[in-house]
Amino acid sequence: MITSKVISNGILRAIATILGVSLILYFLYQIQTVIVYLCVSLILCLIASPFVKFLKEKLKFSSSFAAITTIVFFILLMIGFILLFVPLIISQANNLSLLDTDSLQKQFILIERDFENYFNLQHLDFQSLLKNSEITSKLDFSYFTSFINSVLNTLAGFGMGLVSVFFITFFFIKDQNIFKENAKRILPDNNEDKIINSITKINHLLTRYFIGLLLQLTVVFILYYIVLVIFGSQNAFVIAFLCAVLNIIPYVGPIIGTILAAILTMLSLIGGDFQTEILPKTIYIVIGFLLVQAIDNNISQPIISSKSVNSHPLEIFLITLISGITFGIVGMIIAIPFYTCLKVIAKEFFPNNKVVIVLTEKI
Repeated sequence: MITSKVISNGILRAIATILGVSLILYFLYQIQTVIVYLCVSLILCLIASPFVKFLKEKLKFSSSFAAITTIVFFILLMIGFILLFVPLIISQANNLSLLDTDSLQKQFILIERDFENYFNLQHLDFQSLLKNSEITSKLDFSYFTSFINSVLNTLAGFGMGLVSVFFITFFFIKDQNIFKENAKRILPDNNEDKIINSITKINHLLTRYFIGLLLQLTVVFILYYIVLVIFGSQNAFVIAFLCAVLNIIPYVGPIIGTILAAILTMLSLIGGDFQTEILPKTIYIVIGFLLVQAIDNNISQPIISSKSVNSHPLEIFLITLISGITFGIVGMIIAIPFYTCLKVIAKEFFPNNKVVIVLTEKI
């Protein structure tokens, strides 16, 4: 029989549950930076898993030495990545230093006049407009100080995050067996096997996925590099590498990479004739990049992504598209790993569901 006491107890339990969930969510929000560090460390562990396995089984490294070797490898890789951009920055700075500012000013005046004539506008004297508006008196130069402080804080935060990620990754690699044993003690006995199986399959599939992603980026990098070398682009290696890394962002990344390649190409040709040299070479490189993206989107990306996580290419496309519409660029990046985790968990806990059976047929 439902009484007022039962109703009041139910209401109190519901309120307590809502408060408990709210506190947990608030706590997770407060430590979101730590959660990001943990996620990045887990991804690094998954990527390094075959390398660590090789060090332990083939070279007979201890867990600690294998973890140290892996971290040193990641650090050297990051340093090499940074050093790649030094020649690009120097060359672009040299190109800008050789820029003929007088010629550029004359071209700007001609463009301004053509614009005015086309739209039947009166002559716009920009210098008088700036002087009359007294814009310099309205500028708040404290913004420059704030900008410098924000840059310094960003660099400090990035350095702290980098050290934290490498520190966490070291112990994830070194003590992964200990973590597994302790997890078995904590897990409930009735679902222990299902959870362990889910973690094992997720680890296997995500390792394959991230290795497949590296393979895909390597293919794209080689194709980009060939295009840039054919048309004689300066710093072809660095530009191809940077544009390939941007391919991590599905669908949007290649567009950004193409625009970036076009800009860097135009900057590298500053001083040449625009119509006969700069514009044609830029157009050729853009067309070449679009052909590479067509190959990647229709051949390498669907095959590598679908094979690595045992999903149909159309399934991968739809999940990435939905995640991008819902959660933006971040959603597009994490869509496939997250969807793979959900499929594995669903198969372990709901193996008789018809939808789950169809979606997890190849897992």
